[in-house]
This record gives sequence, structure tokens and C-alpha cells, in this order.
Amino acid sequence: MNLHSIPPTRCESSSLHRTRTTLRARRSTDQLAPQQLIWPLFVQEGVGQVTPIASMPGCARVSIDQAIEQVAEASRAGLAGIALFPVVPNHLKDPRGQESRNRDGLMARAIRALKAAAPDLLILSDVALDPYSSDGHDGVVIDGKIDNDATLPLLAEMAVVQAQAGADLVAPSDMMDGRIGVIREALDAAGYSQVGICSYAVKYASAFYGPFREALESAPRVGDKRTYQMDPANHREALKEIRLDEDEGADWLMVKPGLPYLDIVSLVRGHSTLPVAVYHVSGEYAMLKAAAAIGMFSYEEALLESLSAMHRAGADLIVTYGALDAGRLLASRLPVSDSPR
Repeated sequence: MNLHSIPPTRCESSSLHRTRTTLRARRSTDQLAPQQLIWPLFVQEGVGQVTPIASMPGCARVSIDQAIEQVAEASRAGLAGIALFPVVPNHLKDPRGQESRNRDGLMARAIRALKAAAPDLLILSDVALDPYSSDGHDGVVIDGKIDNDATLPLLAEMAVVQAQAGADLVAPSDMMDGRIGVIREALDAAGYSQVGICSYAVKYASAFYGPFREALESAPRVGDKRTYQMDPANHREALKEIRLDEDEGADWLMVKPGLPYLDIVSLVRGHSTLPVAVYHVSGEYAMLKAAAAIGMFSYEEALLESLSAMHRAGADLIVTYGALDAGRLLASRLPVSDSPR
């Protein structure tokens, strides 16, 4: 199936144009391929910094200069792109995440540097307050509760800053109601109609996110995220969420987590013509590494089997910490004429 031939679900021709532009020549095939993989990167301040993440063997927080080397590897492996997450120093965090709108902040500088270093890679930039918030939540906390409406303009401003820096797609992972429409309106008004929105449309409240929160040092200070993330037992809500996000202007739809929710991936694929992405999250990746470390199975084979299952369920693109490993393995198995360049 050629992703460029996917028809829009809305009337706006700009949405189809964004989908074509951001996907470029990348296509879905019957077999999993490197160009369907997106590699999450954690960037931190400093120079020459590589800080291993204990719960995610093989992953690290890196400074921008080190991230430039990593995106070069991703490009050589033929990956689709990177998903970028900032590790914000605690002294820059506050209840409204002011640093998220800093045009010279870590996220904006990283986007500019990585886009210049590897212009052919897609850059998905995370839009949520939790890396910047002193409360550790994706939305503004007022009187002990998440204030959805107070959060929306902050997310829109953050998305515009990331678009100005060179992001190909902004990726709202916050799960605030109405944020796709507000972000689309803000991007268009600022002259960034070509920048796509990869919506975390179906994001469940999951135990599998633990290592990620360690990596970003972004765990909630009080309470949890179940008031705005989805109930794992509820599959019908997924259809409501994707319809809302499609109507508001989403260009891609993300399902998160991956393997425990393959039925949801299939459900979304069957009810939308937009590109479907799935996030093979930190806990899923960490389990593969932990099991392989004690000799239960081959990490490489289990990784490819896991990613292939997500692709088979209907995912056009897969965000995974094993993207570089999988890309290299897949490239080594392709005929020479089909190998990534």
C-alpha cells in the first residue's frame, strides 16, 4: 500500500499535502522495512554528554553534539525519522512549563541542529508540558486538578516554537481535549501549514511507561495521569478519539503502547485512512533487553518479531527504541537493490 495514495478523511487539501510532504517517498510494504521505523532520542544540555539510562540498556540521554552523531547513524540505516524528547534541568521547570516556549531552549536548539545534520530524516517533536513542568503532568495543575483549557494555548505556542525550529511533525502526547484543533489553528496562523500533526490519539494509562519517565525525570509529583489518559479496558473510546482528532486536523494517528494493544492498532487501521503509527514503548523495549540478558531468547529476533506484529496489525510507522538495531538487521536481510541508501 502506497501511503501517498491514502485519501484524506476531510475536505482540506492541505492535510493531504502535509501527509505527502512529511512521508516523502516512504511507503508501507508487506514486510517490515527500515523506512517505517522512528527512533526516539533524549537530548540533554552540555557537550560530549552521554548518560546511560539504567532501565533501558542501550539507550542514553545525550547532548546535542552526540545526538548529531546518532541521527547520522539513523540516516545511514534508512530510518524514517526521530522522535525528540528534551531532558529539562529542574531549575528551569515551573507550574506552567515556561521553558517549553523558549525559542532558544534545549528543544528548539536540538531540532535546528538535527534537521541541519540530517535533512532527509523526519523530526517528530514532542508537545506536552510534563518535561517542563514542576508538577510532572502533561497539563497545568490548578487547585490539584488538571486544567484542560488553561493548557491548550501553552501547547499551541509550544508547537509553533517547534515548527519554527524545523520540526516536520509536532506530536502532541498530552491527551488534553481539543488540543489538535488549537494546535492546527496556531500553526496555520503562524505560516506553518506544511507542518504535520502526529496525534497521540489513543494513549492508554499504562504501567509500561516507567522507564521513559526515569529517562526524562518527568514522573508526576502528585497523583497520576489516569484522569486524562485512557482506560486500558476500554476499546470503544479509541474510535471516539480518532474521529475527534481527524476532524480537528490530525495528519497521523498514534496508538500507545504497542504489543498489548495490537487489537486497538487494528481497530484504528480499520476505521481511518490516515497513516497509523504505534509506539513500542520503553517498558516493552526494556522487557526484551532484560529477558535477553538472562538468556531467555535472542533480543534481535524478539525485537523483529514484535515490530512485525505491530506492522501486521496495521501500523504504517513504528516508534521504537530498537529502531537502529532493527533497521540494521532488516537492511542486512534485504536484496542489495532494495537496501537503504
